[in-house]
Amino acid sequence: MLVRAQSLLRNVPSSVGFCRWASTKSLRETLHEVIPAKQEQFKNLKAKHSQAVVGEVKVENIIGGMRGLKAMLWEASVLDHNEGIRFHGLTIPDCQKALPPAPGGKEMTAESMLWLLLTGRVPSPSESYQLSAELAEKGELPAFLEKLIDSLPSTLHPMTQLGIGVAALNHDSRFQAAYERGIKKSEYWTYTLEDCLDLIAKLPALAARIFRNVYHPDKAMTPVDKNLDLVGNYSNMLGFGHNESLTEYLRLYIALHGDHEGGNASAHTSHLVGSTLSDPYISYSAALFALAGPLHGLANQEVLRWQMAMQKEIGDNVSPENIREYLWKTLRGGQVVPGYGHGVLRNPDPRFIALQEFCKTRPELQASPMIQLVQKTAEVAPDVLKEHGKTKNPYPNVDATSGCVLYHYGLTEFKVLSRT
Repeated sequence: MLVRAQSLLRNVPSSVGFCRWASTKSLRETLHEVIPAKQEQFKNLKAKHSQAVVGEVKVENIIGGMRGLKAMLWEASVLDHNEGIRFHGLTIPDCQKALPPAPGGKEMTAESMLWLLLTGRVPSPSESYQLSAELAEKGELPAFLEKLIDSLPSTLHPMTQLGIGVAALNHDSRFQAAYERGIKKSEYWTYTLEDCLDLIAKLPALAARIFRNVYHPDKAMTPVDKNLDLVGNYSNMLGFGHNESLTEYLRLYIALHGDHEGGNASAHTSHLVGSTLSDPYISYSAALFALAGPLHGLANQEVLRWQMAMQKEIGDNVSPENIREYLWKTLRGGQVVPGYGHGVLRNPDPRFIALQEFCKTRPELQASPMIQLVQKTAEVAPDVLKEHGKTKNPYPNVDATSGCVLYHYGLTEFKVLSRT
């Protein structure tokens, strides 16, 4: 079906762009089918199991910021200690096989992952393309926001600018307007959905504008292309639209980061702020400011710095012995090895494996000294960390490779790497 759908789409003239087929259901229509059953399921959970005990609280849980506690209701993804993340029951390889890519591409798109996360269903290619078309139509920034972003000093951190821009989109919040005029609680989700889709649609143009203002102020902004998917537009507006490999990598990278059990610092912040009935723009801006903290959003940036320092020290003489020596130098210096370990996982992160598999399909990445060093480090580091004995998981996580690939493809601005 996927091959047939792509074949049909390739026969559509490029001037037509994305089209909605007669049999295609919109995301809204699908959610209208799904949500009533979920609401009933939630009511039954409260009625039948509200007094059930799900665990105990220890002092270490409190000191550790709730680490290890079952304290949140979440369904879109589940993180298993041994096998890693599943999205509505699907592993990452499952998603790569089932979720539609962009026309002409091979990697699943952000839109198809978004559809799966929201509905629990795998979208058809036409449903995914239709969502891409809708987001592209909504993708242009309002004039007032362009003026606001352009007025910010280029020395202001890009993440701070992004949070300001997202919060300012609250100016046009449908949820806020509906709440002020009075709506039923059962209708909250419909207006929240509209704000969420509008926000997602505008993020590529907003992030790309900030990137341009801070790093390339002499370049003109590339407009939203109505024939591209979300990440295709983002790559194009960053100035990398010609680089098919980077665009495909970004599709995979962003889809893999679509959800991670909903409980990390930034996701938790958005839920907390959203529970006050702040609209999605305000809630997401709060999440971005949580992500800006160095203990949360700087991980792949720190990996890249560390790998570059290793590369500089050992030079071209890369061997397991030299890598082992550098690892011990890091540990004996009282530092952690960035990109290794995980708060939940006890095996290699499947997201790391997926990105490494992508690298194996690209000759330019296999020839890259940096990517080769990442691969060799991943082979040596676990044994060193086991011998060191102070980590529960000595295996690489997704950050061990993600930023290094972006850097290879030319996205070298460190303050942007972790927020991509």
